[in-house]
Amino acid sequence: MSPLIKSLLSTRAGYGLTILRIVVGIIFAAHGSQKLFGWFGGYGLAGTAQWMESIGLAPGTLMALLSGGTEFFAGLALIIGLLARPAALGLTILSLVAIFSVHIHNGLFMANNGYEFALALLGGSLAVLLEGAGKLSADRAITN
Repeated sequence: MSPLIKSLLSTRAGYGLTILRIVVGIIFAAHGSQKLFGWFGGYGLAGTAQWMESIGLAPGTLMALLSGGTEFFAGLALIIGLLARPAALGLTILSLVAIFSVHIHNGLFMANNGYEFALALLGGSLAVLLEGAGKLSADRAITN
């Protein structure tokens, strides 16, 4: 295995990060499925695209595909722990965009549509990005 791939898939983390990775992955995958498929009360691709356009993220359909696709597929990658660091990088960028394009002007708290929840997801994504997928992961199984 090449050193680059081994360093990408390696992990220093234990079981605690495994739990964090799975929980954050479930949340992101569910949010992505709302955007892409309209599951769990979401608006689907067309509705999400309209909303993206309304907040200035254009073209709306492309932005909805990129955000929904990143949330859904990177969320699934976190759940199984496969390519967790690249997935976490995508989710980190997505969380920063959400914070600064939607939530920052509303303050911290979720009651005012603030950035509290997005910040928590950003923290979880950054933890996986820095530490790797954890003990129970496809990444660890591949590198051992």
